[in-house]
Amino acid sequence: MLEFLNNIDTQLFLFLNVSIANPFFDVFMPFITNKWTWVPIWLVTIIGLLWKGGKEGKWIVLIAIISVSSADLVGHRLLKKNIKRIRPCNAIEQVHLTVKRTGSFSMPSNHAANFFALATVFSFFFRRYRFIFFFLAALVAFSRISVGVHYPFDALVGALIGMMLAGLVIKIYLKYLKPKLQLN
Repeated sequence: MLEFLNNIDTQLFLFLNVSIANPFFDVFMPFITNKWTWVPIWLVTIIGLLWKGGKEGKWIVLIAIISVSSADLVGHRLLKKNIKRIRPCNAIEQVHLTVKRTGSFSMPSNHAANFFALATVFSFFFRRYRFIFFFLAALVAFSRISVGVHYPFDALVGALIGMMLAGLVIKIYLKYLKPKLQLN
């Protein structure tokens, strides 16, 4: 069964990374996948929430930080180091690699975990924009496949980890913290 799933994942990777590769993706996807692309956006968001968001804004920032930190910790420290899946750029000869080759392990995608954690948190508090948040998270997850450093299942597992851990953090906030905050 595992071999069957791995074969599906590899074939899907080859389609998304090689078959639909194009000059636009060769420039756009490395830009999207680069963490430094997002730093100014997240800094402005955090500063805006802390400055203009009042008490709730501060809680949103804290919940986002805890969610992303949890997703990153589980993905990188717990799963990646135990699963030890070789990245497609190091395992598949015909990979279309548009970023620097990395030697770290592949499963799960921490980019996907972190961005889906953020999308979950921000979608909970700003429901009107949830499509945008999840679209951006999916774009980042896809970019990891497009640039050649993750298999589709890596991105999917990362997305699930991010959403589940952010959901857990939100649930803890709603059950234990928010009721106490409303009493004060």
